[in-house]
Amino acid sequence: MDYTKKLFQLLALFISILFYSQSDKNDALHGNFTYVLKAKLNKQTPDYIHEEFFSLQVGEKRAFFASTQSIKKDSVLGKSYVMGNNPDGSITINLKNGTSVPKTKFPYTIIQSNEKVQYFQPVGMAVLTYQEPVIGNWKLIDEVKAINAINCKRAEVTYKGRNWIAWYSTEIPLPYGPYKFSGLPGLIIKITDEKGEYDFELIKSVPTSQLAGKSISIKKTRYTEAVETTQSKFEQALKASNDNIAGVLASSGTTILSGQEKINQRQKELDLIRKYLNPIELE
Repeated sequence: MDYTKKLFQLLALFISILFYSQSDKNDALHGNFTYVLKAKLNKQTPDYIHEEFFSLQVGEKRAFFASTQSIKKDSVLGKSYVMGNNPDGSITINLKNGTSVPKTKFPYTIIQSNEKVQYFQPVGMAVLTYQEPVIGNWKLIDEVKAINAINCKRAEVTYKGRNWIAWYSTEIPLPYGPYKFSGLPGLIIKITDEKGEYDFELIKSVPTSQLAGKSISIKKTRYTEAVETTQSKFEQALKASNDNIAGVLASSGTTILSGQEKINQRQKELDLIRKYLNPIELE
């Protein structure tokens, strides 16, 4: 068998495993929370507020945070990809007719524990990851208020160039929260930067009685077998990947049926987004 053809067959098998692998069965679900993010993502349109929902799924020793649209996207793609071998040995990937793929602006997965916070995100054909320590410089403020009928206490922190105000509840003794925000003596119910450009708020909690027998529903492929790196190197790799979408696909022997025109259009969109991007982390 031609070695190049065999390599591409192995790649197809890997992609199949990637999309069809099951959820993490080792993490029983102890908490299931939904947050809504309201964010001003683009400096060019400061009045536009993007809204997206996120899932915080709590296991025995760690919590998983990801966009609900991103989680749904995994499920849809896992059932909808069609792959075929081309005469030149490359692989053609297409979606089944009529497939509607959920869209997200946040493809990352964040895993929080008492020891660290770990960030995962697909870059090209790989998943990259980097670690950070749990935020330890929270300032606890003697102020309380009720948010959605939950008694909360105030905390403040300066993190990655933004000043944040958090409201957490010791009535829910879980040291987790949205994004990378964790380390408080209770679940973060709401957290907002002082400019009001990013705001996460808890809007739904699944009763404990409904969690029995359930596991974390985020696919293991989002965070296993990831390539360890640093945040600065991750950002360099992400930029290089975005700058060369067609090159990344070609290097893996993959072609896209929609053609070069759509790839070029997507490249222009990414360039414009980056130019006016208002990221959650400024440093």
